[in-house]
Amino acid sequence: MHNLVIKRCASKSTTSSGAGAGAIALFDSKIKSLVSEGLYDEALNFYAQHIHPFQLNTNTAFVLPSITKACAHSQSRQNLGLQIHCNVLKNGFDAEFTISNSLLSMYAKFSETRSARKVFDGMPSRDTISWNSMINCYTQNGFFSEALDAFRAMYTHGFVPKPELVASCLSTCIKSENWRLGRAIHALVFLDEKIECTSFVATSLVNLYWKLDNSDAAFRVFDGIVERNEVSWTAMINGCIEDRDYIKAFGFFRMMQCEDIKPNKVTLVSILPACTELQSISLGKEIHGYALRHGYDLDARFSSALLHMYCKFGALHIAKLIFDRCLKKEIVMWSSMIAGYSHDKDSARQAIKLFNEMQMEGIRPNSVTLLALISACNNLLSITDGNGVHGYGLKSGLATHVETQNALINMHYKCGSFQDSVKVFDEMPTRDCISWSSLISAYGLYGYAEEALKLFYKMKSSGLIKADGVIYLAVLSTCNHAGFVEEGQAIFNEALENVNVSLTMEHYACYIDLLARAGKLDDAYDVLCGMRIEPSSRILSSLVSACKIHGRLDIAESLAHVLVGIEPENAANYTLLSMVYAECHNWSGVEEVRRLMKDRELRKNPSYSKI
Repeated sequence: MHNLVIKRCASKSTTSSGAGAGAIALFDSKIKSLVSEGLYDEALNFYAQHIHPFQLNTNTAFVLPSITKACAHSQSRQNLGLQIHCNVLKNGFDAEFTISNSLLSMYAKFSETRSARKVFDGMPSRDTISWNSMINCYTQNGFFSEALDAFRAMYTHGFVPKPELVASCLSTCIKSENWRLGRAIHALVFLDEKIECTSFVATSLVNLYWKLDNSDAAFRVFDGIVERNEVSWTAMINGCIEDRDYIKAFGFFRMMQCEDIKPNKVTLVSILPACTELQSISLGKEIHGYALRHGYDLDARFSSALLHMYCKFGALHIAKLIFDRCLKKEIVMWSSMIAGYSHDKDSARQAIKLFNEMQMEGIRPNSVTLLALISACNNLLSITDGNGVHGYGLKSGLATHVETQNALINMHYKCGSFQDSVKVFDEMPTRDCISWSSLISAYGLYGYAEEALKLFYKMKSSGLIKADGVIYLAVLSTCNHAGFVEEGQAIFNEALENVNVSLTMEHYACYIDLLARAGKLDDAYDVLCGMRIEPSSRILSSLVSACKIHGRLDIAESLAHVLVGIEPENAANYTLLSMVYAECHNWSGVEEVRRLMKDRELRKNPSYSKI
């Protein structure tokens, strides 16, 4: 009925130059109503039928902002937007702020940054909205440096940015890692009273300083926020978690509730990883209970995070209940559940079964899903399943990622298919440190120590990859298995001198074991004494046993005493010291050790065989 009224008005009041004022008012009202309701295609169809056939004039120009907004949100009517822009230029309407600003926003939505810049540069004068639109256009399309330059120019031209724009530019500083400008914006907000420092801006500053690893500044900004909301508290919780201070993250989580600020689902998703890192499933269950009481448990993102947490704790029965309860299962949830099953040998077969169910549901797997499947094959030690997964990865194109190819190298050699590992490595277009270390480990495990060393030197000579701690460990382990003492010494010394490599307990344990097996006990003892970290009981006990075998009872006795001092409640250490005393024919020492064990009520657990 409304359309009939409009048509009648249009037919009576249109002239050769366009539509009458009364009809245009009705048209404008109708278009604005459709746009406000999000019915963009309907608004554009109405415009194309009733207004577009007539020439634009001063009576119809005020319809343009609504129409360009509809064009910006419509995925299929970009050509109409270009036609409108042409008409605007022909009729000289580009001088109007509202029309040019709407065109700027339209081109930003189209990802046409160059066209937006032309509109911006062609404006005879600009207002705050013009600058905001241009800066947002740059930000949305990834031109972070240009966005920040435009922000500087805006302030230089005397325009006061709104808090929302300041917060957006601070986020852009984080994305572009322009920390200097971020701090300058903070100073600007502090000094210029015209710029309103809302909680929104302050929260962005908190995020900036956490990313800058300046926790003190983040705390100072947070303490200065007068009205803290759930977003401010969540920013602090996220920052503490990124800083690996999980206890403090939970402290903020409790404090926000004490201040009557209710955590939202974003806060709950942020705090869940802290439960995993603290190895506290009880805290995770408390978060789960809070979510149930407040109706967040059905949210897809929270359910995925919760399921992931329970899988990390091995509580697969609870994770499966969450999985089954979720009505809309996205790929993240399927991948998390498959990964949960794949970590254990007893449930790895279930991971493959669930993958088949996912395909039947029409959900396309991604590279994360494939990595979980490869892990399941590793635990099953099933080359048949492994070849099936590998074949699926090739057909689907998911096996082209470096991480997936690295996992395939590991899977093939652990399942007994060494040649397939070499084939995957040879076919990789790009390789990282893990690719090289995986194949070096494969060569070492299968007894091809010389080939492993050749591969290591080939990697070094290529100059494309710099050896890291993982690669050095793989090479040292290969030398240890093959008894290559001189090569092992050279590689260990090289790693020791490399400032970019941090030697771990595993590096020292491997190298000391290599020297001890070769009978170089003095060298092994010197390495032990020169360790940059505190030696573990495993290294000490291994060296004591080697000293016993090679008759160096003086070193064995001194190390055994150190071992007893480190772990005074471990009966095995006393037994080892007693055996060293017995080898030295120090029977009084043997009696003393036995007396100590009796006084401390220590008993060595007896060994037994199932055969």
